[in-house]
Amino acid sequence: MGLFSIFTKKEKENVGGMEDFMTLIRVYYQSVMACNLGITNLAFLPDMAAFKRSLKIATQNNKLGIAEKSRCKKMLKEIYGMSDNFFKEVDMSIKKNCRSINDIKNYLFMFQGFSQDLMVLMGNLMKWKFRIPNIFKKTLYQLTAKTVNDVLTRTDWKDDAVRKTCSNIRKYQHTLGYSGEWMTEYVYNIVILAKKEPKPKNED
Repeated sequence: MGLFSIFTKKEKENVGGMEDFMTLIRVYYQSVMACNLGITNLAFLPDMAAFKRSLKIATQNNKLGIAEKSRCKKMLKEIYGMSDNFFKEVDMSIKKNCRSINDIKNYLFMFQGFSQDLMVLMGNLMKWKFRIPNIFKKTLYQLTAKTVNDVLTRTDWKDDAVRKTCSNIRKYQHTLGYSGEWMTEYVYNIVILAKKEPKPKNED
């Protein structure tokens, strides 16, 4: 069963889970790459291809990526409340780092490493703060922003592992070109969605 079989329903109901969110993020990235690089082979864009087929999105102006990018952006904004600035920074990052099709694999690998390191570190640093009830979303956002700023600026970490991970994240950030505000929005949305996920049942 594909994720996109339920996206048309979710688009109307304005709901969505974390797995769908991450899939839509990948679709957006691949759509931007298709637009920028003139990719015609859908095999290079597996998530976008599934998105296109499932929602029956017609190719616009005989160019892959244009209609798919617009539809994906609309869904991310309506379902998850992503800001225009979030998409602008993604567009600029891909334009800067993906000048040919050969750059795609390295870029996506780098983004995956950046995302994983960032989420693991934020989980370690915020811990109990992630348990703040969702009714206090503004407080959670502010705490997330403060922790992201610490990751990008603080140097006096006692834990060597934390210090090393912060260094890695800063290197990723420098290359990818994402701001602290972008990182805060990305982390915050994943945290909010993770808090909504059903907890696994204990096995006997």
